[in-house]
Amino acid sequence: MTSENRPLVREHPVTPAVPRRGGLRFLGVTPLRPCPYLPGRLERTIVTPLAGRRAGDAYDEMLRGGFRRSHLAAYRPACPGCRACVSVRVCVNAFSPSRSLRRVGARNAGVALTVMPALARPDHYALFRRYLAARHPDGAMAGMGREGYGALIEESALDTRLAEFRTSDGSLYGVCVVDVVADGLSAVYSFYEPDRIKDSPGSYMILRLLGEARARALPYLYLGYWIDGCDKMDYKARFRPLEVLGANGWTVLDVRANGRGASDR
Repeated sequence: MTSENRPLVREHPVTPAVPRRGGLRFLGVTPLRPCPYLPGRLERTIVTPLAGRRAGDAYDEMLRGGFRRSHLAAYRPACPGCRACVSVRVCVNAFSPSRSLRRVGARNAGVALTVMPALARPDHYALFRRYLAARHPDGAMAGMGREGYGALIEESALDTRLAEFRTSDGSLYGVCVVDVVADGLSAVYSFYEPDRIKDSPGSYMILRLLGEARARALPYLYLGYWIDGCDKMDYKARFRPLEVLGANGWTVLDVRANGRGASDR
C-alpha cells in the first residue's frame, strides 16, 4: 500500500541508461535525493516505461521481480549501499486477521466498497488534498494540483481500478488505486479521510482488498515496499502470512525474528 510519501517517478528527471541486450530497456535512473524513510540516506530508482500491448504481461513479471508502478513507468529502488526496501505481498488464502485487525473491521462496520474505473473525480480530489494536508504536509506530493492528481489516477497502461470506500451515510471514507495483475491485486496508492485516523482506515482498506482478491480467486495482494524498523511501514507486518522478496525469491517473513508485531494478536 503506497500511501507512504515516496516521490512519483514522473516528477523527477532521469538520466538515460544504456539498454542491456536481452534484458529490460531501462528508461533511466533518477538523481540521488534524500530518502523519505531512512534519515541520512539517499534514494535512487531505476525506471522503465510501460507501454504497448504487452505492458501488462511485462509488468506481471516485473512486479514479481520487485518493481512497482507509477503512472506509465515501472520502478525499483537502486540506492547506493542500501537494500532496506523489500517488496512484500500478503498470501490471500492463508490470511487470517489477528484480534486487533478484527477490531478494526468491527469499528468500520457499514463501510461499503465499490470497485470502479480509474477516473479522477472532484470529490476524490478534495479528499486527496485533505489527506495530504493532514498526513504529509511537507511531502513531495503536497503541492500536487488537479492535473497531477488526474495523471496519478488515470495514467496507466494496465488494468487499473479505483477501490472507493463510503460510510453508511454516503460520506467518502477512502480511495485506493489498484492494479489488477495476473496473480493478484497491487495496491498502488491510497488516501483516506484524516478525521477517521482512530479507525485505522489504512489497515481497514487492506482488509477489504484482501476480501476482494479472495472473491476474484487471486492468490496475492501486493503492498509495495517494506523496511524493517521503519515506523511508517510497520502496519504491513500486521497482515500475515507476509511474503518478502529476497535473494532466494519470495519467502514468508518471520515477524517475530524481525521484531515486529509480537503483541499484535
